Amino acid sequence: MKPLEGKRILVSGGTGSLGKVLIRRLLGGEIGVPRKIIVFSRDEAKQHYMRMEYQNRVAATDEIIYNNFRQLLEFWIGDVRDFNSVAAAMRDIDIVINAAALKQVPTCEYFPYEAVRTNISGAENVVLAIQQYNLPVETVVGVSTDKACKPVNVMGMTKAIQERVFIRGNMRCSNTRFVGVRYGNVLASRGSVIPLFHEQIRNGGPVTITTPDMTRFLLSLDDAVDTIFAVISEAKPGEIYIPRIPSARIIDIADALIGERKIEKVITGIRPGEKIHEIMVSEEEAFRTVERSRWYAILPMLPEICCDQQGTNCLSKEYSSSDNTMTLNQTADLLKHYKLILENADAGEGELLR
Repeated sequence: MKPLEGKRILVSGGTGSLGKVLIRRLLGGEIGVPRKIIVFSRDEAKQHYMRMEYQNRVAATDEIIYNNFRQLLEFWIGDVRDFNSVAAAMRDIDIVINAAALKQVPTCEYFPYEAVRTNISGAENVVLAIQQYNLPVETVVGVSTDKACKPVNVMGMTKAIQERVFIRGNMRCSNTRFVGVRYGNVLASRGSVIPLFHEQIRNGGPVTITTPDMTRFLLSLDDAVDTIFAVISEAKPGEIYIPRIPSARIIDIADALIGERKIEKVITGIRPGEKIHEIMVSEEEAFRTVERSRWYAILPMLPEICCDQQGTNCLSKEYSSSDNTMTLNQTADLLKHYKLILENADAGEGELLR
């Protein structure tokens, strides 16, 4: 039987860029047709527009909310920061995918405790609810980020602790498997650099580059969902899956998007909390990493969870975006593959894939 067949799934932060693609793929039944999918988030406006989209409505008043709880796709207002809200939403759930996060680096720097409340306390609330009420949750997937590896900013620091909270959850809740995913920049997601570059190109420039040396991992939203599906299907308790994906120089991304247009590029300098290169697996994690098809899996540090598993030396050093960086032509081909290059900057043709 497919792993999600007949399952009741809760997606926290389900109205975000990742959440929308994840919900679409879950409804497609690729790894099983769910019995129920709950979008759990605190933004009623985003839920309203997402509900209208799935009901093929252009405009509607609040009558579309009625009978919400009878639908396969259910919307639940709540906040991962609120323990009682989390516990109530998870009462009859089989699979939890925790995508709720404060993820903008500058925001987390200016409001660090708010990041703690969402990224760390939110994870703790999920674990505590299962532990305290003996909830029948089979699997929890923690969605993390490359910034959690050797973190230099609050966002990464809180996500690193979130990973550890979920890993430890395997010892606190013996009937639940806690696993994780960690990946880099998602192409064209909210807050990513590609929509910014598109806007700057449409306005005639300049295109702003922090530093010519900066590199980033690149993957599509569907690649991100593939990683979540892989970890649900095959990961052992406490493992974190890392996609093996290409990386590119940010300046090459800009050049590929600009193409033949006469648009100036301006170097602005690295912003606070940024790294020149992102890292997905650190040196310390490399020796306890194994290959799993298109992914690396980091084994948990805690021996009680890792048991007799050992790394395979598939990585001899950290896994960095500075390794095996694509050429300009390869970068352009990747962006064309995902239809992210604007053929007409004024009309916006070739707009982002949704």
